[in-house]
Amino acid sequence: MRMLSCLAVICSLLPAAASQAQEIVETDTHNMQLVADGVWFAVGNGTVYTMSNALVIERDEDVVIVDSHVTPAAGAALLDSIAVVTDKPVTTVINSHFHYDHAFGTQAFGDDIQVIGHEYTRARLSNDPLNDPTYLRSLERFDNTVADIETRLAAADDAAERAGLETELSFWRAHVSSQEETDPVAPNVSVSDRMTLYRGGREIQLVWLGRAHTGGDLAVYLPEEKIVFTGDMMLGRPSYMGDGYVGEWGATLGRLKQLDIELVLPGHGEGFSDLRIIDYVQAYYNDLHSEVMRLKNQGYPAAEAAARVDLRHHQDSLGISELGADMLTVQRIYDLADGVAE
Repeated sequence: MRMLSCLAVICSLLPAAASQAQEIVETDTHNMQLVADGVWFAVGNGTVYTMSNALVIERDEDVVIVDSHVTPAAGAALLDSIAVVTDKPVTTVINSHFHYDHAFGTQAFGDDIQVIGHEYTRARLSNDPLNDPTYLRSLERFDNTVADIETRLAAADDAAERAGLETELSFWRAHVSSQEETDPVAPNVSVSDRMTLYRGGREIQLVWLGRAHTGGDLAVYLPEEKIVFTGDMMLGRPSYMGDGYVGEWGATLGRLKQLDIELVLPGHGEGFSDLRIIDYVQAYYNDLHSEVMRLKNQGYPAAEAAARVDLRHHQDSLGISELGADMLTVQRIYDLADGVAE
């Protein structure tokens, strides 16, 4: 097994249950953070655009991963990084949810892989996912990023600045090119409420706690290690809500808090063991929904409501310092209330 670099680190995010985690293995594309015996939190290091985190779980004879990153190239990079920390084959991919930045790397793992996801996730990844509105908005955003860098490069005179922009442009062009190779893979095993994998000396629970970031978010829970991978259902801050169920999200997080957990590993950002963060985000979603519905019931159109939403009382806990809310989120809440969205 090839080790590129092992760094002894003091991981403040790790609770006592994960005290075995004493190292980060640096690969060409990832920082592989050991969070428990045989459990790795895979975070991209910026050389390939991964966009999301992944979880790597070793069993006696094979490996289970949760989420596969944003593109086939990112998925292939994850597979290469897994090979640095274990020579066991990857046999199973679990989708935390259907979004492109977590699920569109799965094809890199081959045709024989077992892919597990919620029934909702299977439906969304089976029904023309390349034309999903959230994905299409991302394509536009990345195309705009490339165009902006090209414009800045054309205007740049300084050699050092041009070199930096050329490197940045190459990075984003590679990502856009890999997007064009995407052939999304839907789960071939689906979950409605709960599934437990007991194979290979490891208990892995897949738990649907309710609608939140999407209609099919799975929490992947390791009860012995007291670790949960939450995808985008629970980040260390509010998540993207354009496909979410903000009015139900707080209750879903309430059920998450009923699990015996000491470490939360989110789909983006750092892991955390301060479980008060769940309380903060839960309160934010509850207040956001109540505030938007209050404004809706007063007759404000969505755009005006978005400008008026005031959640600045969450500044101390979540850093919310400005008046207003994301228009896409407010429109989503309006559409759900009016029965024109699912």
